[in-house]
Amino acid sequence: MGPELPKQNASSSSTPNGLSKDPAKTPKKPSMEPNVLEVVLGSLLIRPWYPSFYPEELVGRTVERLYVCQWCFKYSKELMGFLGHVKVCPLRNTAPPGKPIYTQDGYSLYEIDGEEHKLYAQNLSLFAKLFLDTKSVFYDVTTFLYYLLVSHSPTPSITMTLPSSKPNPPHTQQVVGFFSKEKMSWDNNNLACILIFPPWQKQGLGQILMGASYEISKREGRLGGPEKPLSELGKCGYQHYWSQTVARTILAASSKKTLSVLDIRNETYIVPEDIIATLQAMDVLEQKKRGGANAVINKAKVKAWVEANKVDLTPPVDVNGFVEVEAEEAEAE
Repeated sequence: MGPELPKQNASSSSTPNGLSKDPAKTPKKPSMEPNVLEVVLGSLLIRPWYPSFYPEELVGRTVERLYVCQWCFKYSKELMGFLGHVKVCPLRNTAPPGKPIYTQDGYSLYEIDGEEHKLYAQNLSLFAKLFLDTKSVFYDVTTFLYYLLVSHSPTPSITMTLPSSKPNPPHTQQVVGFFSKEKMSWDNNNLACILIFPPWQKQGLGQILMGASYEISKREGRLGGPEKPLSELGKCGYQHYWSQTVARTILAASSKKTLSVLDIRNETYIVPEDIIATLQAMDVLEQKKRGGANAVINKAKVKAWVEANKVDLTPPVDVNGFVEVEAEEAEAE
């Protein structure tokens, strides 16, 4: 969920402890109405869902239309200022900042350190907050790592023809979403915030981010999961990821092997409580009174569940697509 937001000042009708004497004058909750009515990302017009924390002295309390650079996420409420920037944006013809850690099937992941690329991380977070309700992703970006999902042929694509200039060069790659995680998480969370930007939602890209977060955990040897509580959208996405991953692991195992929850955990790096909740939701457990187990997984039920729900068991990320950064750096030395 990211760092905690500063607390709102109490209303003048409140007592010193913040409680209103008159129920009719109870302080209102902060408005969830967007403070940006329309946002232009490159050439795409998007309607925000929630308010963000853009500086009031720069964009005002409410702005009709905000222009955001599709490469560095710098923003402007003035069209000419925006056009002037995108003509000279330093990321216009380059990859995003950070280091590439994954490339496969037209998508790449870049890892950036919020401390090293503070302005980029802040601008990215401000834009993302327009589409996140409970996530406070802007404050203290220095304590987070960000994983940018880049599409090399995004649909829809962003095309722009600027005044007195030629159309964009054939540089089509676009950051279409990201996830963040704390550098040091006491709960071993492998993900704090996740978002696919609205133009590219409903393409299964969130599953790539979830799969990558668990593969990174596996490579680091740190068992964990997403920060909870999950939003409704997040819960739906993770239930899909967990059930697909658990089903794939069970069906890939030898028929002679008896899988335990710990076996599935060791293979998937999904925490046991999420595995058990997923198996229960799939309704594939059978009570067993003998053998030392309360319940066993019915493999036939798992197979039937996959067929009934038409689940694609192809992993959302290919482990061979991860760049072995440490190995490359060693070779370079």
